[in-house]
Amino acid sequence: MSQPPGPPKAIKTPCIKVCVVDGESGLCMGCYRQLHEVAGWARLPDDERERIMAELPSRRSRIRPEKLAMFR
Repeated sequence: MSQPPGPPKAIKTPCIKVCVVDGESGLCMGCYRQLHEVAGWARLPDDERERIMAELPSRRSRIRPEKLAMFR
């Protein structure tokens, strides 16, 4: 007899609940993702989410520091 399906596996996310998009860079000032990445996050394969997450720290430099100072 097979086990009933359990709850869905949690999806790893860089979201910190600061959802403000920088107009210059097009990046979220909380997690540094692009809007289309945020919108499609749950539908992306795990390896694509991991690739994007690995890029996020380097994306921070695309937002002017004085803008980021409001959120950190």
